[in-house]
Amino acid sequence: MFEDIKEKFNDLEKKLSDPEIIKDQKELVKISQQHANLKKVISLILDLEKTNLDIIQNNEIVTKDYDPELKAMASEELNSLNDRAAKLNEEIEDELHPASPNDKKNTIVEIRAGAGGDEAALFAGELFRMYSRYCERKGWKLELIDSNVIGLGGFKEVVFGVKGEGAYGLLKFEAGTHRVQRVPETEKQGRVHTSTVTVVVLPEAEEVDIEIKPNDIRIDTFCSSGPGGQCVNTTYSAIRIVHIPTGVTVSCQDQKSQHQNKEKALQVLRSRLLARQEDEKRLADSTARQTQIGAGDRSDKIRTYNFPQDRLTDHRINMNWHNIAKIMEGDLDEIINELRKAAKNEIKNS
Repeated sequence: MFEDIKEKFNDLEKKLSDPEIIKDQKELVKISQQHANLKKVISLILDLEKTNLDIIQNNEIVTKDYDPELKAMASEELNSLNDRAAKLNEEIEDELHPASPNDKKNTIVEIRAGAGGDEAALFAGELFRMYSRYCERKGWKLELIDSNVIGLGGFKEVVFGVKGEGAYGLLKFEAGTHRVQRVPETEKQGRVHTSTVTVVVLPEAEEVDIEIKPNDIRIDTFCSSGPGGQCVNTTYSAIRIVHIPTGVTVSCQDQKSQHQNKEKALQVLRSRLLARQEDEKRLADSTARQTQIGAGDRSDKIRTYNFPQDRLTDHRINMNWHNIAKIMEGDLDEIINELRKAAKNEIKNS
């Protein structure tokens, strides 16, 4: 059933040890990515084949003249085996036909305080902490790229990268406007305020995805105001890159050296250009349909965190959850799984 996939995987493994491909860095990166993407599928296929073999053996026990007790055990085990086989088939289908070709990529997340002044900046900091905890739960690596901190411990803006299998495919559902309703720490009269924070989620673009020509960018340097030890405010380590053809501007100051800031800024620039390119492609292709769930428009109010009522509402699927404190500790699996399920159904019904 999956022989062609196994054959393709074996072919990729051979190519990875081919001296000619090893010499070609771009081709090697491309082959390595394809190999990594198929590796999980192969593992799932092997698991499914073993499960199907167990189903056949248990069916044989149930249908033939065996000891009644043994038949009862086999029949009970068949239920869980069939459930497992169905789940594995679904996972294989998701891996082979993801909703977006970028779903398996690493991601870059940008959080910005919106309406609400310091309270919005504080909540931006809390969202950053929530995603940090979620990444820890997933075993993903989070790397701070740029930030603009306020004195109270919040962020006017924070940009970070996440490296981990399928990071973009899950975190993309967080893109949009997050609204918070609560009594701010700075409010002495106990009034509930409403503030907003915008979240942008980008698939991380590799050099093979987007080529940036040296003549198309302008690089400015300035003194960093972020972490970095003794060099802060004394050397021009912070970087601002302007992509001249599009006007897209990226700044980075949280790394320890000018070279590191430049590399991170280029990484963010490539990702923004890739997202821009794909948005333009979707608009140009009248047959393509972008699902409303996970569309990622920063103007869309996707979620409300109502602290006085201990209720989180996701407006895209009209579902509520309670225990906001637990959610803010990174317990997002149930919410994201519901959003993924709704997105799949929307695609099927379109």
